[in-house]
Amino acid sequence: MEKLTYTVSDKNGIHARPAGLIVKTASSFSSDILIYCGGRISDCKKLLRLMAMGIKCGEEVTISAEGSDEKEAIEKISSLIREIKL
Repeated sequence: MEKLTYTVSDKNGIHARPAGLIVKTASSFSSDILIYCGGRISDCKKLLRLMAMGIKCGEEVTISAEGSDEKEAIEKISSLIREIKL
């Protein structure tokens, strides 16, 4: 299992656009990819569930990937987060 932990810095939190990009990226991998925040958990491949988490600026999130391409998945999602300044 690979993990990535970061603090959301976008003033709008994880809103529709970044959530859509996360889902699109996560869906391209076969690994199970989950996001954890404040005791809540969601599948990163499910847009509505990710949006329903209501992740706000300043909250710490952990994304985990488990499966055959877990390392690549975490690297790609980490790169995406840096690129969109989430």
